Amino acid sequence: MSAAPATIETLLRQAAAIDRVDAEWLLAHALGRPRSWLFAHSGDAVAEAAAERFADLLARREAGEPVAYLTGVQGFWTLELEVSPATLIPRPETELLVELALARIRTGTAARIADLGTGSGAIALAIAKERPRAHVVATDASEPALAVARRNAARNQVANIEFRHGDWFVPLVGERFDLIASNPPYIAEGDPHLDEGDLRFEPASALSSGSDGFDAIRSITAAAPHHLLDDGWLLLEHGWQQGETARALLREAGFIDVETARDLEDRERVTLGRWAG
Repeated sequence: MSAAPATIETLLRQAAAIDRVDAEWLLAHALGRPRSWLFAHSGDAVAEAAAERFADLLARREAGEPVAYLTGVQGFWTLELEVSPATLIPRPETELLVELALARIRTGTAARIADLGTGSGAIALAIAKERPRAHVVATDASEPALAVARRNAARNQVANIEFRHGDWFVPLVGERFDLIASNPPYIAEGDPHLDEGDLRFEPASALSSGSDGFDAIRSITAAAPHHLLDDGWLLLEHGWQQGETARALLREAGFIDVETARDLEDRERVTLGRWAG
């Protein structure tokens, strides 16, 4: 007599080597169901094919692959985004950058906004979704990343956005904006964290930037005044120990009202400044 099919709860208990929430996301993906569905069906039997799919996903997660890459999606703001190894996985702390940007873009205005190094399009799409009269231009040096971002715009029905290929400001020659936002790479090359956890699987170009992690931030800060309208804002996400240097760079470039906002863990996360012209 063949063994009875495993149930949802049995499979989740067998996945004790990884975080329970991660296991739930992977099992839901294997079943083609939302994660919330699992809670009302914990005693349901799981078909052998789905159990095998889950076992494969579980093994890959145990080897370190990020859940977002295994499922192909990641929630951010109010959006569901496609992600792939061509893009950085959007983090909850980056939502602070979106909040700060929205606070400086009045509802109903036809503001021009740029998002540099857009990756999956998370920041640009969140802003464009909340400010439908604004026009958002998102740039990235990676064509594969831009392909993902374009699909995310269609997936989330965001039309007031365009994507351009090129490094930072290269696709924006001669243009000025009311606000420029970026979550650039800011980890120092050779940092041991790059060889740990999910970071091992994410694109190195989206993570590290020079020997001290500031190459991209320096480049963006120096060029931003040539692309901002008077009273326009520059907002940059960075590492939790980089606020002091980021503030100094903005002030040296001529920005005023420079400050650093802290994330929910009370760590310095986003530095911003206003260009007075």
